[in-house]
Parts: sequence; structure tokens; C-alpha cells
Amino acid sequence: MADTETYRHDWTGHVDAPLRLVRGTVKHDWIDEYGHLNMAHYLTICDEANWAFFNWINAPRQKMEERDGHEYVIVENHVIYRAELAEGASFAIETQLTDLDDKRYILFHRVLDADSELAATNEVKCLGFDLRSRRPEPWRGVVAQRLARVHDAHAGLGRPEQSGAAIALRRT
Repeated sequence: MADTETYRHDWTGHVDAPLRLVRGTVKHDWIDEYGHLNMAHYLTICDEANWAFFNWINAPRQKMEERDGHEYVIVENHVIYRAELAEGASFAIETQLTDLDDKRYILFHRVLDADSELAATNEVKCLGFDLRSRRPEPWRGVVAQRLARVHDAHAGLGRPEQSGAAIALRRT
């Protein structure tokens, strides 16, 4: 995990659309030779949002050892870089649950700078996973219910413009 705090939030039943579970500051160790946040560390801060989301929907079982091996894994990931973040810059991450089935969900993260301008997006496909059997599994009990509730709350947001983006050279 990153140097930032592990973000833990109580489940109250209230679902913001989008969620804002992570705020932080760009660390010195994350800066590359160009003087801005290294591309790998956009994933670092977005992974904080992945953990914050999964901890939140599992609350109060926010630690792995409390979940008896029922976790998630990321099976696909895509980042789009839009603007630079410098050392010491504040950021926030907005998270939207864009798709859901019995074993998978897709989160769309927007990395925002201190002025709420878009710095990057990250889209991740997550899979329910049993750490003991090392096999995929359906979402269990309260997690399945909460995922459905978040998905319903986020349905009105519409699909983000960058969602499902692929890498391609546009020919003109």
C-alpha cells in the first residue's frame, strides 16, 4: 500500500454519487525525473481508492483478517493521464461503480487536483476471490447487497466518457 493512510469509512447506508473516499498529497518518493507524479503512482493512489471502496462495503470488517479470505482481485486496469500533479499537490479521488454482476464489478476513478480539475482516470475490473481456494467466487451476503445499493445509486451518473476506452492511433 502507499504511504497515504489506509482509508476506512463506516457504512451508514448513505451512498454518495460519486463517492469520495480518498484524499491525499503527492509524496516526494512518487516524483519522477520530469518533476511530476510518476505514471506508476497514479496507480498507487487509485489502488488506495480500490481498497477504500472494498473496506467501506465490508464495514465493519475492514481488515483482511476479518473477512475470512473473501476478497477481490483486479483482473483488468486502464489509466488515462490528463494533467500533471507535482510534489506536495493535493488530490482527491471520485469513485463510481459503473457495472456489476454476481462475481465482478467495474470501478471508475477520477483523480482530481486541488482545483477539482481532472488529472487522470483509472478504470478497474474486480473479481470476487477466495484467498483460501485461490478461485473466483460470487460476492457474499452483505457485500452483494451493498454493491447492488451502490450500483443503483450510481446508475443516474451515466457512463463516464473515458469508460471502456481502448488504446488506438486515430487515423485522420
